[in-house]
Amino acid sequence: MRRPLEYGLIEAAMTRARDGTGGTDALVGAAASALEEIASGRRELRAVRHPLGFLCLPVEREAERGVCVHVFGPAARHAAALTTSPVHAHSWDLASCVLYGQVGNLRVRVRESPERPTHRVYEVRSGPASVDEIRPTPRLVTYEAGPEETSVGGEIYTLPAGHFHATVVPPGTFAATLLLGRSLPGRHDLSLGPVHGAVHRVVRLTCGAEQTARTARTVLRRIHGHPSG
Repeated sequence: MRRPLEYGLIEAAMTRARDGTGGTDALVGAAASALEEIASGRRELRAVRHPLGFLCLPVEREAERGVCVHVFGPAARHAAALTTSPVHAHSWDLASCVLYGQVGNLRVRVRESPERPTHRVYEVRSGPASVDEIRPTPRLVTYEAGPEETSVGGEIYTLPAGHFHATVVPPGTFAATLLLGRSLPGRHDLSLGPVHGAVHRVVRLTCGAEQTARTARTVLRRIHGHPSG
């Protein structure tokens, strides 16, 4: 039987690492433990190909909290076509530990611009069977990209709910993160998209058992410093 993750311990480890009073060994250990269970089949889940171009291993979900491992790399990019832009805002507070590689977080400032918009804000409502319903809102906007904050293996980055950003991973490189999210009531995920778009649905593609296990084994090898082993 799989072991549930201890959210309190992960949250405490994230806090210590961010404050500089502790390292990320406990977080890497928690990720490795979950990945070993996925690789062996003891933890039954399927990786999901996210439209933003990464593989998501949904390790645990409990009420408003969830833990995932996100895997970036060339093999993770074959997902459903992105119908909005990469600029998005979560309905949940995010704390993420980079397990290996390099992950950039491009902060974005969105301004209301009903007269000369470049984008419209869309709500993304996730339903059963990995189906996202994407709904245009009345908000017409422009945006300005801020500085890119880059985190490497062993570092933590955070992002409050509602803050627009885009994740940047250099083309052809590999990275993975252990992500802890806490949903806030009454919020929806948001994305910037075309001014004249319509309501539509996007299906997140689910990997099979063998591909999911293979992904977990690959991430484990890279965590342990064997990128081609």
